[in-house]
Amino acid sequence: KTSLDINNDFKNMAETIRRRLSETNIKRWGRADLILIDGGKGQLDSAIKSREALGDKTPMIGLAKREEQIVIHKEKSLVNLDEKYLEKLHGFKTETDKFILLNIPQTTNLIKLLQRIRDESHRFAVSYHSSLKRNRQTKSEVLDIPGIGPKTRKDLIKTFGSLRLTLERNEGELAKIVGES
Repeated sequence: KTSLDINNDFKNMAETIRRRLSETNIKRWGRADLILIDGGKGQLDSAIKSREALGDKTPMIGLAKREEQIVIHKEKSLVNLDEKYLEKLHGFKTETDKFILLNIPQTTNLIKLLQRIRDESHRFAVSYHSSLKRNRQTKSEVLDIPGIGPKTRKDLIKTFGSLRLTLERNEGELAKIVGES
């Protein structure tokens, strides 16, 4: 079981960053120009700690959902804030000890773009986890039967419609699909 199977936002964030910034994934997808973290100060801080543990220098910002604030760690996000551009967008900033919080009207193209990126990553994650769950539900019981592999499992499900309906069939009906042995 990985930490991604446990509902701990900060641990999951850390593992996701470790995976994304692994040498294998950088070779596969290239190095990002910017990583957008779905969350506020806590999530961004967790992501930055993971990035730093890897010795990586990819810039990171957060997008806090409640008010759609852009969150920047003052020293560790590795981004430069263009205050004139912020003013042009009719936005403003507030600061804490470690963070800059940018409030930009939600009608701006910048906020809309960041929201679309976040929403697409949510859609992808939900779709991916749904397919994993579906596969776990049908894969485990059928593949535990000796001699049944992925192709036969697919044939059984295709013929009978579901794992439950397959398991309700008698030997003769099953033998027509998988053979006598």
